[in-house]
Amino acid sequence: MEFSREFHYPALDIRDLKGMLTVGDLPQLCASIVSATPSGENQGDIYCVWGAFSVRRDEIRNGVRYALTECPHALAWTVTYDEACENVIVHCTIDKTHEDPDFVESIHTFVSDWSDGMRRALQR
Repeated sequence: MEFSREFHYPALDIRDLKGMLTVGDLPQLCASIVSATPSGENQGDIYCVWGAFSVRRDEIRNGVRYALTECPHALAWTVTYDEACENVIVHCTIDKTHEDPDFVESIHTFVSDWSDGMRRALQR
């Protein structure tokens, strides 16, 4: 399943976007993430709405991809910038096509929390 949100933000520098998306800053960027403990530059442990997980961070072309490496649903998300549309895009996937409605709702909330958190962070 796929989930996404986007919002317009003109002239965002992708290097700045990648720089703000560190493992340690995850709780400040997403209300669904309670805590984050980096164990390296691109990995760490988080406590979020679904419990405790190891997270991996990878820089990609126009942003960052995160993956919960032990998640039974293979949850991963990206925060990227579409330069042509000047939109920040939060995109999340799981490895199921049908899932419990409460879990699906929690993913919608997670993606919304990311979108809202990024919007606030970029306005600072």
